[in-house]
Amino acid sequence: MRIPLDRQSTTPLYQQIQDHLREYILSGQLLPGTRLPATRKLAQDLGVSRITVQNAYADLESEGLISSREGSGSYVMPPIQLPTTSQDDITISWPLWQQDLLDGEDQTLGIVPTLKPARTSASGLISFTGVGDPRQFPIKDFYKALQTVIRRDGVGALGYGDFDGGDPPLRQTITHVLASQGVQARPENTLITSGSQQALALVCQILLKPGDVVLVEKPTYNLALDLFRSLDLKIVGVPVGEDGMRVELLEPLLQQHHPRLLYTIPNFQNPSGVCLSGPRRRALIELADRYNLPILEDDFVGDLRYDGRALPAIKALDSGGRVIYVGTFSKMLMPGLRVGYLIADGPVFNCLVQAKQVSDLATSTLIQRTLHEYVTVGRYQIHLRRSTRLYRQRRDAMLAAIRQHLPTDVELVPPQGGLFVWLRLPENLSAMDLLPLAMEAGVEFAPGSRFFPEPAEGERFLRLNFATQTPEDIDEGVRRLGMAMEHRIAEI
Repeated sequence: MRIPLDRQSTTPLYQQIQDHLREYILSGQLLPGTRLPATRKLAQDLGVSRITVQNAYADLESEGLISSREGSGSYVMPPIQLPTTSQDDITISWPLWQQDLLDGEDQTLGIVPTLKPARTSASGLISFTGVGDPRQFPIKDFYKALQTVIRRDGVGALGYGDFDGGDPPLRQTITHVLASQGVQARPENTLITSGSQQALALVCQILLKPGDVVLVEKPTYNLALDLFRSLDLKIVGVPVGEDGMRVELLEPLLQQHHPRLLYTIPNFQNPSGVCLSGPRRRALIELADRYNLPILEDDFVGDLRYDGRALPAIKALDSGGRVIYVGTFSKMLMPGLRVGYLIADGPVFNCLVQAKQVSDLATSTLIQRTLHEYVTVGRYQIHLRRSTRLYRQRRDAMLAAIRQHLPTDVELVPPQGGLFVWLRLPENLSAMDLLPLAMEAGVEFAPGSRFFPEPAEGERFLRLNFATQTPEDIDEGVRRLGMAMEHRIAEI
């Protein structure tokens, strides 16, 4: 559970935890009967003492919001019926970039070019590209969920469905999933998309026009760069360090370039695997407010954490519609599922819904309902825990193989989660020159030049995906990569 804690605040940590959980319960984001994390586990996730969590739980129990069951845990109680306040009753001063949308909701939307899929690996090739491992997906469970939906809904599952944002039960379920991550979302502000890539494209269609400046991390997700280039945007990179994007370098760039969007992957960044630190997240929100800058937060594998402390989503720190949050089920379940979602507050949401309708009318109703059926019976959380254990083993296997088989002057930051290891090659060794030799040796990787606004900056980097291969194949693949490096070094 990713609860945003402000360690510089005068509000005690136990009270911050209590306040956040209270809000989730009263808003319905944590349903009655939901089992809260064990105090020891939540304390470990948040980096606080166990007594801090116990105090928060005790106060919530005294308010009648949760109950503890000896030997079982703490559970959410049915909420007390309180008067509700609709969004229409709340006056919010939206950022200026959102207010501008109110005057242009009938604008003509551009068409996003189709992007080419990745090449299929040849037989016998050990590929360290791609995302998760679809072979680990419990297809039988998903098939049962599909059968349940067809029996229950019949032809009703085969229509276009809801054009206003997606299947309502799935939208509700997504808000419950996000509540455990510290993100307060409502179904009416949730839009189902055809994968997270479509979500990125919709935001670009609404907020940007050719020639506009978009700030990105350097390096960043290669298909986001391809999207920005296809829309003729000017891309300005912000360097990434061990604590994520170097937010301290942002302000001069904001003053010089006047960007219209900032795109960031704060959790287990693609490709570097690093996380944006808590202080930098808060500094980023402050800069977005000061410079009227929309933030597009891509949280594609934020729950795949193996070590360290959970950090809140940037969206969890946003109280004024500055952040558009994008997530996906495709990376965690199976790439072919093509179901993503975005969370947006304010006038921008209706514009995004209209753009979605123009783009493809709606995401498959049958798939949405099947996914809802699959997630709500708890299979998703079980699969997430299993995947986390499996991918942690594979990460450790790759780190061990790198230490054993690659030159000692190869540099990396061990990732605490996610899917990737990001390598910096020895001096004078180019990833693009290395790739043909690696392919000949029977191993494939993603060269770093794909992930930089200026490809030449990535010449000495490469990305390895540890999630797609078994520990045995990881060791063999890295061994082959080491042989290719030795061959290339001998040629120089």
